[in-house]
Amino acid sequence: MDASRRLWTRPFPPFDPDAAEVVLTVDHASADPGERMVCALLGRGHEGEEGVFHLLPDDLAARYRRTGDRLAVTLLAARSVVAADVADRDDGLNDHLAALPVDPLDPARVVLLHRETVTDHVPETRDDELRPVLLLDHVGGSPAPEDWAGLFENGASSVTVVTATEHPPARTRRPAQSPPGVTRPDS
Repeated sequence: MDASRRLWTRPFPPFDPDAAEVVLTVDHASADPGERMVCALLGRGHEGEEGVFHLLPDDLAARYRRTGDRLAVTLLAARSVVAADVADRDDGLNDHLAALPVDPLDPARVVLLHRETVTDHVPETRDDELRPVLLLDHVGGSPAPEDWAGLFENGASSVTVVTATEHPPARTRRPAQSPPGVTRPDS
């Protein structure tokens, strides 16, 4: 499947209808172990608005990179976090962990998913922080944007907000923080 068909830059109705969001769809039934690991990590999310979850940057993070007319999004996680989440699974994900590429900017992290698309979209900032990446999880196939609202409303999907950074950094930003009202379970 063409990965660019699973990365969109467009308004997303539950959020700001006037802003273009970066949206990735992730499939729980994917054959790609990295994508399934992303889906496993979604269970670490903390619910904000109904059906919208926030992941802490230590659990899963996104990195933008623009090269010419291409926008790339990479999803990264700490190897220790992924190992803890897939250790007891019986679907073989644990067997794939050692083969995941190491993040060249942080050797404690692994690259779970990388998608690119041709677009003129430049990720925006709000309150001096880069807008997050939205993950729309589902089971099977690649839903078209016109199908997203129905999936979301019928409970066949949820939206997870993932903190994003840029590579190379455009400017110095404040450290990533948890979304309002979200605290770590161990704090």
